[in-house]
Amino acid sequence: MAEDHVDRFLAKLDSTGVARSVGVDLDLEVEGIVDRIGGINRRIHNALKETLVEYGLTPEDWHVLSALRLRKHGERSSPGSLASSMELSSGAMTSRLDRLERLGLVRRSADPDDRRGVTIEITDEGTAAWDKAAAVQARKEAFFASALTRAEQKKLNDLLRKIMRAFEAREQS
Repeated sequence: MAEDHVDRFLAKLDSTGVARSVGVDLDLEVEGIVDRIGGINRRIHNALKETLVEYGLTPEDWHVLSALRLRKHGERSSPGSLASSMELSSGAMTSRLDRLERLGLVRRSADPDDRRGVTIEITDEGTAAWDKAAAVQARKEAFFASALTRAEQKKLNDLLRKIMRAFEAREQS
């Protein structure tokens, strides 16, 4: 199989002795996994940013719209519960909602159950922007994955799931 830039980096680590001099047993296979996952993540994130720019959105906008889009039709959220589910401060959420409201992508309404509160819902324009951007991004991601056969994609998903579950178990303990 042809080398990639990670192979060349790992070869330098090995040939220069740096891999053995860091004071721990630096496993080049592990380094390869981590560096490749990181590089793939950066490329996918950059592709998403390119997609979002086409629709006048930022990654931060995308995350809020995604949280709202994935709710049942007509289901609203309070800014606080939205912030909590996204692990954001109330100030950060307010800033994001202000921007999205100015763009006409979300709507704030008086909470019918709490006259002091407001609810947030995605607008038809917000839904359309999210759907269009999601379709473009899905095509890009399908292209990235097309380097693998369907069986390889499934195997890779199984292996990545195993790593993810180990992270989740560690975070819960």
